[in-house]
Amino acid sequence: MRNRFLILCFLLTVPFWANAQRSIKVAYIDMEYILDNVPEYKEASRQLESRTQKWKSEIEKKMQHVEDMKQNLENERALLTKELIEEREDEIAYEEKAILAYQDEKFGPQGQFIVQKRQLIQPVQDQVFNAVQEIGEKRQYDFIFENSADALLLFSAKRHDISDQVLNIIQRSSRKLDLEYRREERDEKEKQAEEPYKSVEQAAEDKEEAAEREAIRNAQEQERQELLNDRQRKRDSIRDARQREFEARRAKLLADRQRKRDSLQNLREQRNNANNANPPSSPATEEDEE
Repeated sequence: MRNRFLILCFLLTVPFWANAQRSIKVAYIDMEYILDNVPEYKEASRQLESRTQKWKSEIEKKMQHVEDMKQNLENERALLTKELIEEREDEIAYEEKAILAYQDEKFGPQGQFIVQKRQLIQPVQDQVFNAVQEIGEKRQYDFIFENSADALLLFSAKRHDISDQVLNIIQRSSRKLDLEYRREERDEKEKQAEEPYKSVEQAAEDKEEAAEREAIRNAQEQERQELLNDRQRKRDSIRDARQREFEARRAKLLADRQRKRDSLQNLREQRNNANNANPPSSPATEEDEE
């Protein structure tokens, strides 16, 4: 907001400076237009968008898993003891906290999305800054603004837009770097072609060294994979143990309830059999007594 106020004040006072002194040259650039026309930025943006969609999909799957856990708990609540209910609720709370931590890691103020987007735009911003400095010094501009919400340009004539000039400098620099890269690549190929053939012993040593490096990389990768597998096995073991404990408690609870039902049913049957075997005697009438 302070930047907007200062720039607005400047724009309002420019006419007075122009009348009192020489003519002031002012220009502006459209950063969005420049970014949309830089191929490297567009490709990096596409990759970042793909990565972002993957993160969102993972978060949605985790949230759906928690919803399923909640639904299963509600369906089985009547069959569970108080301890089992509290354990399931603690597990749900843990999963929810893990989801919030993952969201903050990816999309928080210091998350990967903000960091990678900053890394994505910074090189282009540096190129724009260098191009603006070159144009400003060469054409003797007094001020060059960025036509964005922060600048708050109330009006800007198209003739003051130097975005295409900045874009041309960036593209020219990119082509120059590409030519230099091709030249270096060509020189490297020529150098390799001019080098004498290596001896059989040297070639064998190089091949052996390459095999050793590959073996080291494979061993490191295998060690890392084994570590990941070990962690996964531990998590699976804990999860399976909890599941077995839950199933055992649930089976015991159901068995106890079934035994109680059977006991009550047997008691009722015994009472019914006893009543059928010894029916209550009816009271004697006056005629029977005579």
